[in-house]
Amino acid sequence: MKISFLLHNAYGIGGTITTTFNLAQALAERHEVEIVSVLRHREDPNFTLDPRVSLRPLVDLRQEKEHPSHLIPAKVFPRAEYRYGQYSELTDQRIGEHLATVDADVVIGTRPGLNVHLALQAPRHVARVGQEHLTLDNHPPRLRTALRRAYRRLDALTTVTEADAAAYRRKTLLPGVRVEALPNSVPDPVLPAADGSAKVVVAAGRLVPVKRYDLLIEAFADVAAAHPDWQLRVYGKGEEHDRLRRLIADLRLWDNVFLMGAAAPMEAEWVKGSIGAAASNFEPFGMTIVEAMRCGLPVVSTDCPYGPAEIIEDGVDGRLVPVGDRAALGAALLDLVRDDERRRRMGRAALENARRFAPGPVVAQAERLLADAVAARRAGGASARERAGVRRILVGQGFAARDAAYTAASGALRVVRKGQR
Repeated sequence: MKISFLLHNAYGIGGTITTTFNLAQALAERHEVEIVSVLRHREDPNFTLDPRVSLRPLVDLRQEKEHPSHLIPAKVFPRAEYRYGQYSELTDQRIGEHLATVDADVVIGTRPGLNVHLALQAPRHVARVGQEHLTLDNHPPRLRTALRRAYRRLDALTTVTEADAAAYRRKTLLPGVRVEALPNSVPDPVLPAADGSAKVVVAAGRLVPVKRYDLLIEAFADVAAAHPDWQLRVYGKGEEHDRLRRLIADLRLWDNVFLMGAAAPMEAEWVKGSIGAAASNFEPFGMTIVEAMRCGLPVVSTDCPYGPAEIIEDGVDGRLVPVGDRAALGAALLDLVRDDERRRRMGRAALENARRFAPGPVVAQAERLLADAVAARRAGGASARERAGVRRILVGQGFAARDAAYTAASGALRVVRKGQR
């Protein structure tokens, strides 16, 4: 089976990139796999990619940022999508050309806007699988409306949690579309697990407001006051960096809290700690939570929607505290800092319980889902949805250039069909 991933920017940093690379590399053990990156802004990806997985960009911003078509707003990529400002007539064109000529058995979209492209423009013979790495409830109403219409043309839709899969089944009408939770996977560790002796709390991720590193730093002030020999190390980069640095100075935590910058891979940093921490207001999954647990760290996390509660068993392999509660977060950290035996016991439980996110079980589930989607597509199982037509969906979404987009999409399908005869 040939599998093609359609990714926003494989050359950046983020959870979707990490999990796409992880899944692609695991699938490459038995399949031909490629990653097609819509955008490229640097020579090499931040994350190392297995050479068995091919990678190619559609738009290289280093040469094409000022391309005339890139200065014209996108018409297919939905306007309400978070990344809309980075898409353009040029990306519409390149994505459409790619999908019209794709030779994969199945194409996997990795964000809502790309799933819309996939639903509207993939040739009829190609199985279409959309991935949701955010959540339905987190999408603005206008985007949810667009997705309900376009997603009917998918063969399958995966979410990263059971809670979000249930929300899609309950709140959207997607007849014939298989909606299934497929958790993110983390590769098997290559380093010995943490032993719980290091006096270090580790957190990692983009330094953005929703991750609430300010709350974590404030909570860690309680730990530093009682145990000044403990450290908090925060890995990542982002817009909050300077504000967090000022907060560390204001709290006089120079000797206890460190902004470490980005690190890839993170495994070597996790195993230097004894506790993982996450303070997000919202976490569709919680990739760093799984990474920490797979390295033997119990994780203290806010119980935010949706991921942490499906990963952490409170009191067994980590702690869950109310969102935004600085005192509760500090107290939970202190409980593990003060109790060496409990910390080590929970670390061992974390290592064991996180095995369910190893590539083996996740990839086996993904392979079954992809094979079923390909078989159904070849058997004509999507014909009823195809007959609904591209035009109705485009009109329903209110695209300004719906007729032109319909003509282009239909023409692409005719080209592919002609080539198949």
